[in-house]
Amino acid sequence: MLTPAQFPSVLADDYPQACEVLGLEPARDGYGLLFGQDGGGARWTVAITDTALVACALAAWDCGLEYDLSPDERYVAAALPGWPLPVAVAAPGVPDPHDPSEEEGGRPPLAPPDLETWGGAQRRLGADEIALRWWAWREQLTDDAVDESAAGDEATTEDAPAPEGGAPGDATAGDEATGEATAPDAAPDAEAATDEAPTDEDATDDAVGSDDAGTVALAVHHAGVRRALESAEAYLSSPPPPGRVRAAHGAVRADGPGWSLVARTDDMAFVLLDEEPGEVHPVRRGPALPALLEALDRLAARPV
Repeated sequence: MLTPAQFPSVLADDYPQACEVLGLEPARDGYGLLFGQDGGGARWTVAITDTALVACALAAWDCGLEYDLSPDERYVAAALPGWPLPVAVAAPGVPDPHDPSEEEGGRPPLAPPDLETWGGAQRRLGADEIALRWWAWREQLTDDAVDESAAGDEATTEDAPAPEGGAPGDATAGDEATGEATAPDAAPDAEAATDEAPTDEDATDDAVGSDDAGTVALAVHHAGVRRALESAEAYLSSPPPPGRVRAAHGAVRADGPGWSLVARTDDMAFVLLDEEPGEVHPVRRGPALPALLEALDRLAARPV
């Protein structure tokens, strides 16, 4: 899916940016993305405006059911060379997947973002993983009274093994086309993992407090985390582009230049930063963090 509420996070921080990566105009109702091959095996991405068709196909495939994904030509918005996401399948009876020539496609072919080095794509995929497997990550913190605790600023999960499982949003392909497929293994920087999980001692006693104006005053030593929380708060007064704040797997998800935040309104938050490869910063609840999360939740885009 490529809509304000659901789009491949690996591509961009928000829906308009994701559309720009694909060379599409941001449509109000969004698009469905079909990844297929032509008779010669060349990769093509077809964007259609019949989002309900793709949503139904994805739901059926998630349940292990067959679904005929044959869009009407009148709903085809664009046929783009290449695949913008890694797809680990191939259509039977045709040559192996390969990119069409630039002359054939009319533009350089789409290609998945580089996931070999830490950056925005890996940071957003890490946030996807935390939203999808919230309790597996949450249980790595030992504080049973987290609702009453102060806001931590420097605890990370860099030294903790990532929960097992595939990446959020992996799609099963049909014979010729699929819906959205996301990158494998979205967990942050597995190479640095050890068996040691973060504890309460990893967090400071800094609190997310409230100033006289009622806004979040961040008494957080970590500059990157403080910047991310201040940027998220700024979204409340200056709404960001569609998709910067959205609901995902029961969590509130917010992204911005260089940062991602994943939280539950009844719990705590995690922050990931481009500047700190593989690190996940837990932010514990203080007197003002719940109000910020609830306001972001009201702002979040949700699937129709």
